[in-house]
Amino acid sequence: MKVTVVGAGAVGASCAEYIAIKNFASEVVLLDIKEGFAEGKAMDLMQTASLNGFDTKITGVTNDYSKTADSDICVITSGIPRKPGMTREELIGINAGIVKDVSSNLVKHSPKTIIIVVSNPMDTMAYLVHKTSGLDKNKIIGMGGALDSARFKYRLAEALGAPISDVDGMVIGGHSDTGMVPLTRLATRNSVPVTKFISEERMNQVMEDTKVGGATLTKLLGTSAWYAPGAAVSALVQAIACDQKKMFPCSVMLNGEYGMKDICIGAPVILGRNGIEKIVELELNDAEKAHMKESAEGVRKTNDLLEL
Repeated sequence: MKVTVVGAGAVGASCAEYIAIKNFASEVVLLDIKEGFAEGKAMDLMQTASLNGFDTKITGVTNDYSKTADSDICVITSGIPRKPGMTREELIGINAGIVKDVSSNLVKHSPKTIIIVVSNPMDTMAYLVHKTSGLDKNKIIGMGGALDSARFKYRLAEALGAPISDVDGMVIGGHSDTGMVPLTRLATRNSVPVTKFISEERMNQVMEDTKVGGATLTKLLGTSAWYAPGAAVSALVQAIACDQKKMFPCSVMLNGEYGMKDICIGAPVILGRNGIEKIVELELNDAEKAHMKESAEGVRKTNDLLEL
């Protein structure tokens, strides 16, 4: 099992670290355009192998896509990160060119690969890869929903005063501060609806805190977060590599599901060795449908900025 991570910045390096520590891949290739940067990150990570007990080989390369050949899964984290006050959508002009070039080079050397898109604006970047890479739709996955759901569960556990292992919940819709649709109605604490424990006012606060989860961290850190995004990616990669058939909300190309076509947006999917094995259609109530429709309109507006 060979995994390539493009972009050796904080998010990419975290992806490589978490994938290696889980010890299911034989090799992780870390690629960056900055001379020696990926090599340095790879060497630093490899020097933790005996301490963290993993045998995964981490290889760093500077812009040499031939070293990524025959990768089973490729992760695209490259592009500029958000700065404080910046929306994900404002990154589109620069990141679209980067993601298009990266995906083209990856597919050239690994025509059967599965691509996970992390670069922002994530739904639009996943859509771009669909339109330009030539890969089947089940082999292109946007990471956002897995991260947003982890942030939702963090906020739910905080509100409940409960251990996070007690909590389950999901965020669908666009990966943006306004587009996320946290499914509070379906969130549970050990199978009991969280609405039994949390007031409507507190639940609304949980929703809003979830939506601005990334922006909150960007304001505190001065750049985008990396630990949780890296962990989210590693969970998706492991589900595919180990054929786990696990359900995650991911940005997926819809073809009639949820009444939408020709759009990448967050919806629950089953992940296995073939990538997206199935799109799961939830029965949404009227309010959730309205939020999903509004979210899709926002994603389409950003998609319209692409020069395909």
